[in-house]
Amino acid sequence: MKEILINYMKKYSDRSEAELDKVASDVVITPFNKGTVLLQQGEVTEQCFFILKGCIRKFAVSESGKETTVEFYTEEQSVTIFHPHGLSDQPSKYSLECVEDCVLVVGDLSEEQVVYDTNPGLETMILKMVEGDMGEIHDHFAAFISSTPEERYQSILENRPELLKRVPQHQLASYLGITPESLSRIKKRLGSSQI
Repeated sequence: MKEILINYMKKYSDRSEAELDKVASDVVITPFNKGTVLLQQGEVTEQCFFILKGCIRKFAVSESGKETTVEFYTEEQSVTIFHPHGLSDQPSKYSLECVEDCVLVVGDLSEEQVVYDTNPGLETMILKMVEGDMGEIHDHFAAFISSTPEERYQSILENRPELLKRVPQHQLASYLGITPESLSRIKKRLGSSQI
C-alpha cells in the first residue's frame, strides 16, 4: 500500500525516492471495515484521510431526517472537512462513512505542524495536492449545478463508472439529487448497455 502513496506523492514533488519513502514510512496506515463512520455530523474534525483502497461517502442529514450524499471519494483522493480559517473547533456539517472496506492514511490534524517540521518540503507538496483537489472540486460543482439529472448520470458513466458498482443505488441517487425511482427511469432511458 505504501507504494500507492509514494507514486501519488511523486506527482506533486521532485523529492528523491528515499525522501518520499521516509515520508510514507512515517504515516499511519489503517484498515477500516465497510460501514465504519469516520466522522459523525456534529463532531469536531480531528483527522484527515487519504484513500489507498476503498470508497468513502460524505453526507449530511437535515433536521427533518433527509440524508443527502455530497461526495464519494475513492483511491488516491484526500478526504478533509474544511472549516473557515481559525474555526477548526467547529462541529462538522457532514459525516464520513466507509462505503467499502478501506485502507486509509490517517492524519491527526493537531499534529500537522509537527509533521511539517520533521519533513521539510511536505507542507509545499500537500499544498499542491490540495490546490489540485480544489480545482477539480470547483470544476465538478460548476458542471453539476448547470446540468440535468440525466446529464449528471451520464457524467458518472463517462468519468467515474466504477461508482455504479461500488455504491448503493439509493446513495447514488441522493448524490445526483434525485430519487432512486428517477435513477431507475434514467437508466432505462439510456439503455442497459450503458449500466
